[in-house]
Amino acid sequence: MKDLQKIKGNLTNIFDTNTSLENKLQKTCDYLATEVSYYDWVGFYFKNGDKEELKLAQFHGEPTEHTIIPFGKGICGQVAVSNKNFVVQDVSEQDNYISCGWKVKSEIVIPIFIDGKNIGQIDIDSHTTNPFSKDDETLLEFVCEKVSFAIKNEKKLEY
Repeated sequence: MKDLQKIKGNLTNIFDTNTSLENKLQKTCDYLATEVSYYDWVGFYFKNGDKEELKLAQFHGEPTEHTIIPFGKGICGQVAVSNKNFVVQDVSEQDNYISCGWKVKSEIVIPIFIDGKNIGQIDIDSHTTNPFSKDDETLLEFVCEKVSFAIKNEKKLEY
């Protein structure tokens, strides 16, 4: 990955703008997909009200039919239950994987917490096998902290 500190600084600038949460999330998706060459699909999923499912929010990349994901299903659904980062370097090795497209070779999902409660996640798909490092987890955890802070400030989502 390129300069992690520079990327974090640019993301901080996105979150410091006086714009809507939705706009910040979209700009974050667009920026990450542009800045990190192997981030081929970047999106946010959030808990869908009181339902045990995730709902797709802002994203950058090819449209997906997976706009609703039940808890426990696929990588995203598993993270909604486990509350832990999930890095899959080769999706063909996963039994409980929902394919978003034949090009996807790997995926990383990092949960977003507010007051210790998992309210959503950032999901990255890559068309490359084995691209993710500890730097990716560090960067995406940073993004999730920024999202959590922005949501708490806007108090837009029920959690």
